[in-house]
Amino acid sequence: MFTKPSGVTFDLDRAWRVDPRVSMRPEPFGALLYHFGTRRLSFLKNPTVLAVVRSLDGHPSARAACLASGVTEAELPAYARALAALASSNMISERTDPLFSARVAEDQRDSQRQKKEDPLA
Repeated sequence: MFTKPSGVTFDLDRAWRVDPRVSMRPEPFGALLYHFGTRRLSFLKNPTVLAVVRSLDGHPSARAACLASGVTEAELPAYARALAALASSNMISERTDPLFSARVAEDQRDSQRQKKEDPLA
């Protein structure tokens, strides 16, 4: 768990998503995020952060999205800070659909089992 100086706590082990009021536009430098509710603009210049943000909705946690996007355990604190900044500006919000999270987690466990059983798959 990471707490920003502003007091916002970001938990990598919770499910997150791009806020439904946010539009994400690809740009040559990465992406531009615009929040229609707050009218705030964010720029994502790191391609890995962009990959993590795009994949948040498809993973049971932010940690899983980070790891699936190639973030190492050692890099996780830096990515937690980046995601915390996006959360504090309401660009991403916590996902509260436990059924989805459980289904995705089960799918990932099945995929890992298959890889262990058949390393050539």
